[in-house]
Amino acid sequence: MFTDLWNWIVSYYDYLIARFWAAELEITLLGLQNAGKTSLLRVLAGDKFTRDWDVGGQPRFRTMWERYCLGVDAIVFVVDSADAHTYEGARQELHAVCNNSSLSDIPVLVLANKNDLAEALPLEDFVTKMDIKGIKNHQVTCYSVSVKETDNLNAVVSWLVSQKENNVNKEGSAQEEGEEAET
Repeated sequence: MFTDLWNWIVSYYDYLIARFWAAELEITLLGLQNAGKTSLLRVLAGDKFTRDWDVGGQPRFRTMWERYCLGVDAIVFVVDSADAHTYEGARQELHAVCNNSSLSDIPVLVLANKNDLAEALPLEDFVTKMDIKGIKNHQVTCYSVSVKETDNLNAVVSWLVSQKENNVNKEGSAQEEGEEAET
């Protein structure tokens, strides 16, 4: 059962890569320690992404987060939705990233990871706890996922593809405008 699901995910992912990504997608994975960032990267990337930044979640690394976010297509912020002790710290760090004016044009995907565990918050409660609706200067999307069980990762891949498409369209429009201005 798991093998069939995994094969479907890999096939779907390969299809999306071949169909939509002529250029690489550059993302930064952020979140507190043990949220599931590295596991997510391993499941999604499968050596397909060549430029990804899985930045450490320990306090000493958080001051470097901005540096790895500049110029990326998207920021993925992973939270352990089953660990109530990390909610406040995760909320503060998420809002610090989203309140950084140098990152304001970068879309943010917040993942409530570990929804396979009984302690995990339902998505509505998670959105409230993280004050997602209080983030005004970013496009923010939030999904409940289980990286371990590969639950809802198809939505994550679709969201990432849409961000790349949006960036390609913006770049194309900017180039066309530049060409028109030069003639």
